[in-house]
Amino acid sequence: MIGFIVAGLIIGALARLFTPGKQRLGLLATLLLGLAGSVIGGTIANLLGTGSIFELNVFGFIAAVIASVLLVGTAEKLAAKN
Repeated sequence: MIGFIVAGLIIGALARLFTPGKQRLGLLATLLLGLAGSVIGGTIANLLGTGSIFELNVFGFIAAVIASVLLVGTAEKLAAKN
């Protein structure tokens, strides 16, 4: 569980680095979106047969970062409207 949280934080931080512009999201939001991206990436890897949801592999990691970038970008757009 701790490893999953650390991976989510790292993936969330990478997503923030790849998201252009000023970010309004805090550390907790980044962590939660990174965790969500990790689950999405693991699910995609599992569906494609490259690993299980909670297994760390290259394809799952890349999918997790892409999913997290999309989630962070969406959250930023929603935060900018409020």
